[in-house]
Amino acid sequence: MSENYDVIIIGSGAGGGTLAHALADSGKRILLLERGDFLPREMDNWDPKPVFVKGKYISKDTWFDRDGKSFQPQVHYFVGGATKLYGAALYRLRPGDFGELKHADGISPAWPLSYDDFEPWYSQAEQLYQVHGNAGEDPTEGPRSEPYPWPAVSHEPRLQQISDELAKGGYHPFHAPCGIMLNEAHRAASTCIRCTWCDGYPCLVHAKADAEVIAVRPLLGRPNVTLLTGAEVTRLETDDSGRTVTGVVVSRDGDREVYRGDIVAVSAGAANSAKLLLNSATDKHPHGLANGSDQVGRNYMFHNCRAVAALSKEKNDTVYQKTLGINDFYFATKDYEYPAGNIQMVGKSNAEAMRGEQPQLTWFAPEWTLTDTAEHSVDFWLTTEDLPVPENRVTTDKDGNVHLTYSPTNAEEADRLYGELKKILNHTGMAAHHVFRKNFYMDMDIPLAGCAHQAGTCRFGADPATSVLDVDCKAHELDNLYVVDTSFFPSIGAVNPALTAIANALRVGDHIRQRTA
Repeated sequence: MSENYDVIIIGSGAGGGTLAHALADSGKRILLLERGDFLPREMDNWDPKPVFVKGKYISKDTWFDRDGKSFQPQVHYFVGGATKLYGAALYRLRPGDFGELKHADGISPAWPLSYDDFEPWYSQAEQLYQVHGNAGEDPTEGPRSEPYPWPAVSHEPRLQQISDELAKGGYHPFHAPCGIMLNEAHRAASTCIRCTWCDGYPCLVHAKADAEVIAVRPLLGRPNVTLLTGAEVTRLETDDSGRTVTGVVVSRDGDREVYRGDIVAVSAGAANSAKLLLNSATDKHPHGLANGSDQVGRNYMFHNCRAVAALSKEKNDTVYQKTLGINDFYFATKDYEYPAGNIQMVGKSNAEAMRGEQPQLTWFAPEWTLTDTAEHSVDFWLTTEDLPVPENRVTTDKDGNVHLTYSPTNAEEADRLYGELKKILNHTGMAAHHVFRKNFYMDMDIPLAGCAHQAGTCRFGADPATSVLDVDCKAHELDNLYVVDTSFFPSIGAVNPALTAIANALRVGDHIRQRTA
């Protein structure tokens, strides 16, 4: 049994790592628990075979689907959490995402807070994570109180050509917001070397704005912050009233350890945060901690995503490809009554990552090698909103294992977005019959295992009967328990969730600072 901490944070990713950063200079004694270790810096970081084909950095966890079939989820347990391998696409949700939206398969509910409530925290998040962007290019974006801290990452020639051609076609391409430590005006001083190994790879030179580099590393050595790695939290203990978390039970180096904190923040990711609460059932909380509403684990979302390769006769020599976005179909249009989603670029294709898809990818020109195919590929990522369905949920079995019951939503909208992409590419010299879907994770069960954008299992709200957390992300039923990751999302929108998780961690951090002042 250790001494008491002011705040214990479980998980060091976009939520937990940022929360620790937000609280560190308060002087409060903070314990940051991470079940993984620091991701090793090695040449495999930038090798597509170990990263994409062999899944070297993916957890060895086993989860189970609705039928009890096991699968390996694409989760990452390192200091920095999932951000160590994310693509650093740091988008704000659009103002309309915070309100009720009608979709083909149902309603995306309104948030208890508005875009205006989140806007100051979005600005702080962009400053902290060094986001590059150009305000005003995307008609769907909301107002902002501060400009981006860094200018947008420039398009390379092929992407600039595509952007110009789309603009001539009447669309509104914009520079995608990127969280990389690139100084294009003074490349000699730039940490980022603008390589191709960003989307889905760890950054060997620590130039990606991930939670380890941005939020956690600056705290190391502070006398009031303790980071424990290899520390998997298995259970939360409460007092007799059930209102206060009194112990955080950790499995570390084969031993059971218990830590005490005045405030406990769970930031383990939507599935694992729900798992922890469910596995912490007590007599006062027989269905899981904070689960009197029966909402813990429900409303699991992770986006309806498609990776798409478009081939053209013209070579695509782009190295860093993630600089372009299109939101012309994000909300309903005059031609379609439902939101279709976001189009952005994905990391540049290479022959090794394509190897598992050789039959499909080489039909375009059978005499081409995979290297030829990759050189001519322009790669897109399509995201359609996934709805919060109560039956899409995380549960646990008697051994505490995650069971994920999930059925996709808004397939019609996703198909519509795919069709719109094919149409707009007619303006860029890439014919529709040379556009096809890709699967970047050849050895994995997709889509269920693809949980990089997981959200929604502990949603926040004003009503304890329909939500797990209040508007400050404190559990309705406990006085000192917070959940600070993407679990709190009532809906997920159609852009990457990381910046919203970061902004919310800063928001909740400010609340905790005021509470403990």
